[in-house]
Amino acid sequence: MPGGVDDPAAPSGGNTYDRRLCRELPRLGWQVHEHAVAGDWPQPRAAARAELARILRESPDGSLVLLDGLVACGVPDIVVPEAGRLRLVVLMHLPLGAETGLAPLPAAALDAAERRTLRAVAAVVATSDWAARSLVEHHGLDPGRVHVAVPGADIAPLATGTASGPGGTPRLLCVASVTPRKGQDRLVPALAEVADLPWSCVCVGALGQDPGYVARLRELIEKLGLGDRVELAGPRSGDELDASYAAADLLVLTSYAETYGMAVTEALARGIPVLATAVGGVPEAVGQAPDDSVPGVLVPPQDPAALAPALRHWLGDPGERRRSRQAARARRITLTGWETTARSLAGALEHLRRKPREAV
Repeated sequence: MPGGVDDPAAPSGGNTYDRRLCRELPRLGWQVHEHAVAGDWPQPRAAARAELARILRESPDGSLVLLDGLVACGVPDIVVPEAGRLRLVVLMHLPLGAETGLAPLPAAALDAAERRTLRAVAAVVATSDWAARSLVEHHGLDPGRVHVAVPGADIAPLATGTASGPGGTPRLLCVASVTPRKGQDRLVPALAEVADLPWSCVCVGALGQDPGYVARLRELIEKLGLGDRVELAGPRSGDELDASYAAADLLVLTSYAETYGMAVTEALARGIPVLATAVGGVPEAVGQAPDDSVPGVLVPPQDPAALAPALRHWLGDPGERRRSRQAARARRITLTGWETTARSLAGALEHLRRKPREAV
């Protein structure tokens, strides 16, 4: 796992997923040895490269080794030579080249490194059906080696929100690291277009990954006169994050790329509807209630101009707010937990454990 997997200043869906699997797999009878390798993944310096190489080198022949894709995919020169000796599995949270803001040449180099790694390892685990299909098509992988283990959700008490009572001001919540890929730079202008309506918005997420982007976003918020309505609250976890969800009426997620979107199911697990860009695996995470209704609104990912009308409709129509809240509460009871995620992953691992090793 990346060395920052437990860093409270940089929470992420990938880190949460890794940690929960380390907790759930032993409950299913697996013995797990954890290795968190500090480094600037996916392009680490010499010390991190040497540590990863040492861990793999010292793993006994035939060992089943699960590697976070952020660690494995940028260093095929370290991973691929061990693929014939070890049973290597890569857990893909996000393709390396999908990170927003990369220049074309570095993005292409990371994509090529990822392809070399994924073609060599015994199996790949994706976090959504969409992501699995995308990896197979993009990298030319054998579909039989690509498995799916969708993130789980912890069912929580229903959010009380703020807008259900008379005169309440709808509270919007965005849970995402403040980085270009998460698209807060298109959320804020959309909010400015509905400034005539009552609302407030709290953006919860790490602020240290791209300080330049955060500074530009703060400037944009002030320029558009939203300084008293949009808060960049920084990372929150535990009770503090639970309180943020409990007070929310709508989750907003305007990402440019997502393989799933765990914040979506975290919100739905509390009966909070979602307004999100329909990118990657997000529609899969949003899903449908048992009556086929959508628990919120999905906006075309390449049409940022559609965000403001969608927000205006949700904010201005009490019937739509009521409909989406009811659909979210119905969707809540269909969500699966982390034990299901662990069983899906364990199924892939067990298949490899029983299968004779193949030379690569």
